[in-house]
Amino acid sequence: MATDKFIANLPKIYGLYTGGFLAFVVVLGILEMFGLPQRVIGWIFLAATIGLYAVIGIISRTSEVSEYYVAGRKVPPVFNGMAVGSDWMSAASFIGMAGTLYAFGYDGLAYVMGWTGGYVLVALLIAPYLRKFGQYTVPDFLGARYGGNMARTIGIIAAIAASFTYVVAQITGAGIITSRFLEIPFEVGVFVGLAGILVCSMLGGMRAVTWTQVAQYIILIIAYLIPIVWMSYQVTGVPIPQLMYGEALQQIAVLEQQLGVTNPHAVPFTDMDKLNFMALTFCLMVGTAALPHILMRFYTTPSVRAARNSVGWSLFFIFLLYFSAPAYAAFAKLEVYKNVIGTPIAELPAWVESWARVGLVRVEDVMGDGILHLQGLTLNADAIVLATPEIAGLPYVIAGLVAAGGLAAALSTADGLLLTISNALSHDLYYKMVNPQASTKKRLMIARSLLLLVAVVAAAVAAQRPAGILAIVAWAFSLAGAAFFPALVLGVFWSRANKAGAVAGMIVGFGLTLFYLIGVHFMGMDKWFGINAVAAGTFGIPAGFITMIVVSLLTQAPSQEVRNFVQSVRYPRLDQA
Repeated sequence: MATDKFIANLPKIYGLYTGGFLAFVVVLGILEMFGLPQRVIGWIFLAATIGLYAVIGIISRTSEVSEYYVAGRKVPPVFNGMAVGSDWMSAASFIGMAGTLYAFGYDGLAYVMGWTGGYVLVALLIAPYLRKFGQYTVPDFLGARYGGNMARTIGIIAAIAASFTYVVAQITGAGIITSRFLEIPFEVGVFVGLAGILVCSMLGGMRAVTWTQVAQYIILIIAYLIPIVWMSYQVTGVPIPQLMYGEALQQIAVLEQQLGVTNPHAVPFTDMDKLNFMALTFCLMVGTAALPHILMRFYTTPSVRAARNSVGWSLFFIFLLYFSAPAYAAFAKLEVYKNVIGTPIAELPAWVESWARVGLVRVEDVMGDGILHLQGLTLNADAIVLATPEIAGLPYVIAGLVAAGGLAAALSTADGLLLTISNALSHDLYYKMVNPQASTKKRLMIARSLLLLVAVVAAAVAAQRPAGILAIVAWAFSLAGAAFFPALVLGVFWSRANKAGAVAGMIVGFGLTLFYLIGVHFMGMDKWFGINAVAAGTFGIPAGFITMIVVSLLTQAPSQEVRNFVQSVRYPRLDQA
């Protein structure tokens, strides 16, 4: 009864929360005008938001299995859409996407197209059918559909590999933000960010993560939109950046001619050829539809209809940020070309030194004349979104707001990923395969212990900075797409698919993708057809499909019981729980 009352009051609760957060930003802005130091503003923003998430985590703590794994299956579609959007819009989307568009211009749109298009596949091919199946995890579906423990085991390995890769990127993002705004070393910053992640995901599982992610979405979308609305008004006089950034692109084109830029921002295929553009888009689309931490969210809705509706809402909430990312990149580049390039190096603003300490900005006097030329400025793509408010000369409270939004994006996704990994180990491996008689208390204790262990290992890896955030995330999409997409789609739509085919397809797809990724990125292996390592799934995904189909046809057909199971999942009643 108390839960039902809470669900009914969600619009009022989050409405008050949004108003309170906006008032908090306004108060800090006023205090800045009266001389509150910038460093204090950064500390207040990060401490207040992490503290808020911690309070939600504590309030939502639970010891019930269905609440811990699937939030009691009571999350309304709109709020599940916000939670999915927050889970989805990771540090890669918030921090990396506009930065990549800044660095690669038109070619960076491969990420926008791939990630957005992937949700069409989720809505059409995956979400409603998994919700009809029920249970808790993606390996649960593989175990039930294909029988035995082999497909489930491979699913566990693939889920851990893809989620671990992804969570390293999120912790990297959290480390960048905390190290910059708390002025602490990056290696320390990743563990500070990690502490914020663990507070809610350890205490309340999916229930705490769900309500925290809704709160994080509100903060991150406000933090993303306010700076570009401000810059759009400054540059064009119209505060609608999504419609007005074409004017900024025109000014950029003129400045590019004056500066001798060889890869113009709006000209396609200057940094990435057509083949790699299409390959990356393909991998990101398919990977989106196969990420275990996203698919788990559709187990939390009350019905199949609610699962479909929540996909639509999540796409809308994601659209708000993705539609704005190209404008963010354009206004940021215009500010750099107009107000930074050509400045005497001795007179560069303070943000240059601040970001240089984090290792994301480098300035060189390439001409020896004491002037900053375009070739002498190196802006890491991971710094663009966070540094733009300072580059544009906006009040520092906006920079703090953006940092809070970036941290919300990184924490929300890391929460979901860590939960996926711990669930794969505690539920799919320990409970389903090792000790089915384990008590609820023991299962949750193991889940929380494993979550802590995995999180610390991921933070240790992130501290080594293995690659840029967006590249690491793209690896995770290729691995997930190659391992899961053929087995999930054929498992729902082709009743002839059997265990031998699924196991062979998952091993070949996942193994080939991992081999190509490691070979090209870490071992110096020659690229096949010139495809970059970030699109390694280009080979693994079709290989998985072909292997699964061929092996299934060459081996014994599934039993009638399995075929009946496929039929029951394939034709869900929309109002069915």
